[in-house]
Amino acid sequence: MDLLIDCVEDGASVSFMLPLTRDRARAFWQRVAEDVAAGHRILLIAEDTGGNRGVCGTVQLILNMPENQPHRADLAKMLVHRRARRQGLGQTLMRAAEVAARECGKTLLVLDAVTGGDAARMYERLGWVRVGDIPGYALYPGGGRCSATYYYRDLERT
Repeated sequence: MDLLIDCVEDGASVSFMLPLTRDRARAFWQRVAEDVAAGHRILLIAEDTGGNRGVCGTVQLILNMPENQPHRADLAKMLVHRRARRQGLGQTLMRAAEVAARECGKTLLVLDAVTGGDAARMYERLGWVRVGDIPGYALYPGGGRCSATYYYRDLERT
């Protein structure tokens, strides 16, 4: 819960508005856990080493796609706690997600990110292909619209 709250409080546009209560964060993670148990989603978790500080990063692969898209997964909620940023954890999570996707037989990944944000720049550095921007796609947690940029990764060619 702390990871999600930290990211939202830092302004990440990841589906939640401020204030994000522990109850709402807990309900979100319970839904994620249900999807994982049902085989509809993969959740990758990074924890701090030493000091028992807890979860510092996550990324999800949504596997439950329409029947005409069995080769595809959506990558979602790539979250890194402020205390763990700029240390390569985001890249490590992304690479692990690609490995997990391949292991599930997925060959195409799709994601969206705030246009021009830190995550978008990282995806481009990692070789994700920019498809385009949608202006005013979502809201920042404190209000105000942000654009989203869509990306894809063809795992058969990387």
